[in-house]
Amino acid sequence: MNEASRPAAPPAATPGAETRPDVTPTQLRIVLAGALLAMLLAALDQNIVNTALPRMAADLGGMAHLSWVVTAFMLTSTTTTPLYGKMSDLYGRRRLFFIAIALFLGGSVMSGAAQTMGQLIGFRALQGLGAGGLMVLAQAMVADVVPPRQRPRYQGLFSGTFGLASVAGPLVGGFITQTLSWRWVFYVNVPIAVLALVMLSIGLRARPSGGVARPVDHLGALLLAGATAALLLLLAWGGTEFPWASWQTAAMAGATFALAALFLWRESVAPEPLVRLALFRNPVYARGVAVGGMMVFAMMGSTVFLPLYFQLVLGMQPAEAGAMLVPQVGGMLLTSILGGRIVSRVGRTKPFLLAGLGLEAVALASLGLFAWVAAPAWVFLLSLLTLGLGMGMGMPNLTTAVQNAVDHREVGAATGTMAFMRSLGGALGVATSGTIMAHSLAITAAGQGKSLAQLTEQAALAVSAAEQGAMALAYRTALTGCFALSGVVMTAAFLVTLGLPERTLRNRVEDERRG
Repeated sequence: MNEASRPAAPPAATPGAETRPDVTPTQLRIVLAGALLAMLLAALDQNIVNTALPRMAADLGGMAHLSWVVTAFMLTSTTTTPLYGKMSDLYGRRRLFFIAIALFLGGSVMSGAAQTMGQLIGFRALQGLGAGGLMVLAQAMVADVVPPRQRPRYQGLFSGTFGLASVAGPLVGGFITQTLSWRWVFYVNVPIAVLALVMLSIGLRARPSGGVARPVDHLGALLLAGATAALLLLLAWGGTEFPWASWQTAAMAGATFALAALFLWRESVAPEPLVRLALFRNPVYARGVAVGGMMVFAMMGSTVFLPLYFQLVLGMQPAEAGAMLVPQVGGMLLTSILGGRIVSRVGRTKPFLLAGLGLEAVALASLGLFAWVAAPAWVFLLSLLTLGLGMGMGMPNLTTAVQNAVDHREVGAATGTMAFMRSLGGALGVATSGTIMAHSLAITAAGQGKSLAQLTEQAALAVSAAEQGAMALAYRTALTGCFALSGVVMTAAFLVTLGLPERTLRNRVEDERRG
């Protein structure tokens, strides 16, 4: 009988009820601090660079390739997450973390020292190779020392850290770029990464050898990386570098499907698959991974464009637009910490997961409604507070539910697959919302006898009040569609979660099973 299907015993007062018996409270605190620092690095580097991009282009040239500074990082970080998860199950988190942090550190230092745009793009790709492991390994490390029953208390800290970094990233990046140099956007990673490395080297113990080495599915990893790269390139270039109706986009779409099909075949025959397909027969795992991707699709498809709405439609300055997101972070911190403690006490995740997804769906739908009726700025603060409250209950409990549903020996692979689906969902969300916005703006521009480029240029020019009003209306209409799509997708995620089987959280960390 699977441990996850048994009712959990009441929380005990002994240390073993909260951590592994061989983990002291001091070790737990050190591991958690190091893992949180790793999460902070990965979350910050997803968006801290964005505000420094204009200065980078001014110093290095290559404006036409500027988007690749972000795309290269996204490509390598997304494609490596499943591989890190699986390899950490085979060889232990400690060794893989050292490799990931070394790659991230090397990429950060070299990015800061780049002399050409080509060098910067290449070094950002190297940095992404390390970042792909930071989030996966940070969450899997917690699963190694904390049982599922107590894990929501700690997963909430990770969600709060991620939310705080997501909002603080652009603000910190802008401050560093303005006061020091864009190069320090990368150099600032060095002391934080070194501190995380020291903490985890002290707190994490090397896992004893299992005796028989198990091979890594290198071919499966290569096929998955190829399929993911083809899809992300399709999203990055479709409609910009190439028209959607072109042979280039058709070729990339064909490559995506072909490589994905080959990957699924390989995983069905590999002796040690990167992603064990039998896991998807577990309804908690299958629905949890799908819901995770849908949640981030909805979140990224709306929140990425919120600052654009606040600046171009409501006329705010960048600092004001950033401050509008503070209620979201506050709500997320509140429910992720308090909610995590409550979930640990009752041992059930589904009620809180449903409540979180419900709040997020209402919040995202209300953003679309408020944009449609041209509501004042303060009304959006209510939506963002509701969104943050839902996020704090949703994402950490989903991670805990998925980890609780699989054997501990596969928790790294399960966490890696979930992280991969979240990254992929985020990329799809941004690309889809971007396409909706561009299509709506193109229709508006044609109605005004302008090209899309002429309309978007108005956003950066001091044009007349009438032209500013027309531009604000165009962007309000376009972004309403983005917010509405996010509300629909989050509602669908809520409906999928209704069928999620409830499993009481285990009250201990299961030992790995060999064989």
